[in-house]
Amino acid sequence: MSERTDREFLSDIQEAIRRIHAYTAGMTYEAFLTDTKTQDAVIRNLEIMGEATKNLSEGIRAKYGGVPWKSMAGVRDRLIHHYFGTNLEIVWQIAAVELTSVASQLEQILRSEFS
Repeated sequence: MSERTDREFLSDIQEAIRRIHAYTAGMTYEAFLTDTKTQDAVIRNLEIMGEATKNLSEGIRAKYGGVPWKSMAGVRDRLIHHYFGTNLEIVWQIAAVELTSVASQLEQILRSEFS
């Protein structure tokens, strides 16, 4: 069992999202496909998000069931265990579209739980 708190894990997820957005700001999908450094950076931060998600308490995950916790953890598993079949289109979709709503949800959770 980790000695880190839910607040720390949520902050880790927030930081990973912030980094992904910074890495991909102003970038097109086509540019992403040719930029292996950015691909690696985004994938690494998706892995961090998934690992932090897995370490959150069941209480937080249950209380905020609208957050795609299972999907976030699942992305990590697929990236780690099936690295040879990483679909960059899906990685881009997550980075460019889906993380924005997750970031908003995390902000609300942190305000509600820890302010």
